[in-house]
Amino acid sequence: MFQPEVRQDAEAVAGLLAEGFVEFGSSGRVYDREATIEALRDEPLMQRSLTQFKTLVLAPGVVLVTYHARRQRLDGRQGPLEGSLRSSIWKLMDGRWQMIFHQGTVARDG
Repeated sequence: MFQPEVRQDAEAVAGLLAEGFVEFGSSGRVYDREATIEALRDEPLMQRSLTQFKTLVLAPGVVLVTYHARRQRLDGRQGPLEGSLRSSIWKLMDGRWQMIFHQGTVARDG
């Protein structure tokens, strides 16, 4: 979900997000599946990277993913490099992995 062509493709995002998906955004807002799909479609172009990627199996077919993400705007409007700590819970449903929960928290180190 880091590639702009996936993030802005509503059908692709819908295939990755489970029914009942919830996100606690780094902004402090809560998003449901439909709001997330809409927000990503209209998101400005960003350069993204991730580090400290880890997975933890919580149960058969359920995985917690954590990582440190960084992003910077690429639409000509310069802004600071923004960092956040991310966690997602993915579940294997009907033979494909779907995200059921995601949370972003602003990182103190940028």
